[in-house]
Amino acid sequence: MRTIGVVTVGRSDFGIYRPILEAIREDAELELRLIVSGMHLSPHYGFTVEQIETEGYKVDERVEMLLSADSPEGVAKSIGLGTMGFAQVYAHSRPDILLVLGDRFEMHAAALAALPFNIPVAHIHGGELTEGAMDESLRHAITKLSHLHFTSTKEYAQRVVQLGEEPWRVTVSGAPSLDNLNRTVLLDSTGLKERFGLRIAAAPLLVTFHPVTLEYMQVNSQINELLRALHERGSSVIFTLPNADTGNSVIRQKIASFVEYHANSAQAVESLGMQGYFSLMKLSAAMVGNSSSGIIEAASFGLPVVNIGSRQKGRTRSENVIDVGYNHSEILQGIQQAVSPAMHQRMQGMKNPYGDGHAAERIIDRLREVPLNKKLIVKRFYDISSPDLAETINSEQ
Repeated sequence: MRTIGVVTVGRSDFGIYRPILEAIREDAELELRLIVSGMHLSPHYGFTVEQIETEGYKVDERVEMLLSADSPEGVAKSIGLGTMGFAQVYAHSRPDILLVLGDRFEMHAAALAALPFNIPVAHIHGGELTEGAMDESLRHAITKLSHLHFTSTKEYAQRVVQLGEEPWRVTVSGAPSLDNLNRTVLLDSTGLKERFGLRIAAAPLLVTFHPVTLEYMQVNSQINELLRALHERGSSVIFTLPNADTGNSVIRQKIASFVEYHANSAQAVESLGMQGYFSLMKLSAAMVGNSSSGIIEAASFGLPVVNIGSRQKGRTRSENVIDVGYNHSEILQGIQQAVSPAMHQRMQGMKNPYGDGHAAERIIDRLREVPLNKKLIVKRFYDISSPDLAETINSEQ
């Protein structure tokens, strides 16, 4: 059997992986080897590895890598620890193909450690842009460390080729998270209360705000502006807490204080899991923040999104997304627009550009059928000829 090592480092990627994991387990020619790391293993972020095991998945390997510090030095050291940890895993348990996803620094450590072992790396969600985050650089670096690419749109596939990847290595699969929409039973407000203790009397604002890593020095003012807008709006608010990027502790502290002060209207939850998160998206009046879920999944729910700042700059958008700056007045105006009748009219007939809900099938077919040979491992840089290219290169010759 062909072993597929799947790296999961947090709640966000595990939900995206789920249809792929199920498809691997159901395929007689493939064997799943689940490698768990990052936020999954941290009590600070909910120790979500327990949720993975509760769902019936066997955790084959654990790679501890996160330091408690969320400073640039702490993140850089965590990357180093992760690279060493994944190397130890590959040394005694080498998968035939390693599957990674997205742009997290934990994923980069997993892909980098695979390089000297000549392990073929397959990467999901390459070619996308997140100009406000260091994830932008990590995503493209993972592309260059990878041998197979599964992109969510044709535009992103072209960008992967632009990075020098041979076209035969690239498959436009669509976004795997959309596969979940066809197979997930959503919870109603009673179910969310029983499972997570959430009080949902009216359609709330779902707020997810992560640190903008290239602007981490401004994280304090950015979260203050967001919370000021929410205070002035006075709506019911449910926060989901940020990931392990630089500056996340400031956001967490500010949200905790806001929830304490607005105890009757504001709530916060560490992790909802895919079912809980999708259920809340279905029941919410609008999403506010800078999460990729607002760009990729929200359109399938017809959910208006107020996308704040530069973290998702460059990604393809649907008509449900309203882009605003960090000033509280812009955010407040965006919320007012999001919940207006005009916004619902604007979203009529909207289609999600990120796929048709059959990404897992395309990914599994490719993982099963691709020959594991020298052609796969030895990469050749694919040049794109352009008459204008020479004019865009800085040269003194």
